[in-house]
Amino acid sequence: MTKLQVKRLCDNAKLPTRAHNGDAGMDVYAVDNFTIPARGAYCHDVCLSTKFDNDHVLLVYNKSGRAVKNALSKGAEVIDSSYRGSIHVHLFNHSDEDVHITVGEKIAQVLLLPVWNGEPEEVDTLDETDRGTGGFGSSGLK
Repeated sequence: MTKLQVKRLCDNAKLPTRAHNGDAGMDVYAVDNFTIPARGAYCHDVCLSTKFDNDHVLLVYNKSGRAVKNALSKGAEVIDSSYRGSIHVHLFNHSDEDVHITVGEKIAQVLLLPVWNGEPEEVDTLDETDRGTGGFGSSGLK
């Protein structure tokens, strides 16, 4: 099993936690009070740095409650195994009201996942599938 080593970079930083045994994601927490303006964005430093095996990646995901109740989503957050800087969570407020976050509130979740470390191989053709090139909506709505 790969280890996730976490270094706290400020006094308010809280280590990621799982709410329930078996949860895939670990909650990350606000270290300061801040406001995400209506239809705006905010990038919050959670004051944590990590180390883990190079065949893994740490991904930041939305908290479902925040997404549903506050219309918050987060920007792209890929933390590579070689990165030793502080983790930031980029939050977008899709609502018409400011969202106020206080110290210690859950703002996102992180998942440590295995990654493929191979190299892409260029080819001239690919095999045919039933789906083919069908993209957005190709499987229908029902």
